[in-house]
Amino acid sequence: MSADGASGGPRVGHPHGVRRLRIAVLVKTNAGGTWLLPQVDELRHRGHEVTVVLPAGAGRLTDELERRGVEVLPSPYDFTMGWSAPVGLLRLRSLLRRLRSDVVQYHLIASAYAVRLATLGLPVRRVHMVAGPAYLESGLVRSVERVLWRLDDVVVCGCRYASARYGELGCPPQRRPVAVYGVDTDAFSPDATGPDQRAKLRAELGIDQSAFLAVLVSYVYPPKRLVHSGRGVKGHDVLLTAWRTFRRRHPDAHLLLVGGGWTAAGESYRRQLAERFGVTDDPGVTWVESVPDVRPCYAAADVSVSPSLCDGPGAAVEAGSMGVPSIVSAVGGLPEAVTERSGWVVAPADPAALVGALDAAYRAWAGGTLPLRGRLARRHVLASFDDLRAAAEVADIVEDVAARRR
Repeated sequence: MSADGASGGPRVGHPHGVRRLRIAVLVKTNAGGTWLLPQVDELRHRGHEVTVVLPAGAGRLTDELERRGVEVLPSPYDFTMGWSAPVGLLRLRSLLRRLRSDVVQYHLIASAYAVRLATLGLPVRRVHMVAGPAYLESGLVRSVERVLWRLDDVVVCGCRYASARYGELGCPPQRRPVAVYGVDTDAFSPDATGPDQRAKLRAELGIDQSAFLAVLVSYVYPPKRLVHSGRGVKGHDVLLTAWRTFRRRHPDAHLLLVGGGWTAAGESYRRQLAERFGVTDDPGVTWVESVPDVRPCYAAADVSVSPSLCDGPGAAVEAGSMGVPSIVSAVGGLPEAVTERSGWVVAPADPAALVGALDAAYRAWAGGTLPLRGRLARRHVLASFDDLRAAAEVADIVEDVAARRR
């Protein structure tokens, strides 16, 4: 959903003299995952040879990498655990051996399982990048990770919460550093979209120019059996429940939902939610399934809402970079994306608590103090989530891991 990309400007990191590395980056999606682009850019900037292994076929991530001149290879393993998995893993092992990689860096838990198994016994360093901690909410997955994290040379955690959870599984501090994925703070800036974007988008969507506008930017993920059974992890149902109460109190408020279903199952769940909450017939809710650029959506909003049941810092970082304060659930890495003065943290899966935070944001909006929270939100993101700084930290970790003696 985001518009991550390469940015210019100074980079910080290791001094010259680090040997040139062959690095394979593997991720189970070629559609999402654009948050890894700054990391790939930084590694290549330092002179390393980077090859990215993705699912076969067209996708936004594939397009962005190829546009940058990065070698992209189709994965011979489809990341499923069916009868063909052993053959796919053996083919992935053969590919990684052919690449003669010094380091394999992998994002998302399915990618981690694939690389760990495919590289057993190979002389490579394994760097596991934890984009989001939701899978650690499953007792079964935690039991498996208690053993398998030991195959990673390092588990780079995208938030402090994920690092703490791996600590509970026995992973020592030096093997679970925190390095955020970050956001392009130049592209995601209050000045990047132009002064007329707020009014323009509202006009296009039929949203009153004087309305208090809350936005949720997220794909709709289908409920999973292993975590929060029966509920979508992004908390759309929590927000829509809270919104009914909130809008009865504030008829001049409007909710903008941005994001369609992730996979066919996600789209089916999205439609169920829309029907359950009568979104189509509700003049106070607009649901946009896809946009070419999410930044105008933030520019049009007064507050961003992330009611997830578990998540990384995510959309709250994009919103903060755009100068929009956020309401977030007290789960995962979301509280790390806001400060006491830049946003609100509420109990998860608690519509009443969410209504209270929306009321507080509305009062700040009516009283003219909400823009100050937005400025403080951007200041926090600049200090803690800038993508160039974050990518440099990841590159440092990769180089350190490669330099260790076996």
